[in-house]
Amino acid sequence: MRQRPNTQSRRGTSAVEFAVVLPFLLFMVVIAVDFARVYRNAQVIMSAARNGALYGSDNPTKAADTDGIQAAALQEAVDLSPAPTVTSTTGTDTDGSPYVRVTVSCPFQTITRYPGVPASMALTRTVQMRVCPLKPNDP
Repeated sequence: MRQRPNTQSRRGTSAVEFAVVLPFLLFMVVIAVDFARVYRNAQVIMSAARNGALYGSDNPTKAADTDGIQAAALQEAVDLSPAPTVTSTTGTDTDGSPYVRVTVSCPFQTITRYPGVPASMALTRTVQMRVCPLKPNDP
């Protein structure tokens, strides 16, 4: 006749297995949180660059207004710390149309140190838009 295994000796098995797997699970959670933070900050910086370029592309006067472009871009990134830096340039593309180019960059720190991954990095996004003329059909 077969004997049933002693349940008293098997009670600690799941606790030991959990203790072995727990560091790996916590590491995966921290990686997921860091990835989500990088993704969110990159999206906010891209939106800030787009808003700054959209402000500057309204007309040639606004394209030269670097303070206005910076203010428009930073409205989107109010919760980033430290505050991102905004630079804007104007020029003419190959078709002869004027454009405004806005670059937004912000430093980013990871929560933990990963081998092979830098602990700090600069997230940078650039958006270029054509400037609308003051009068219709103007180049």
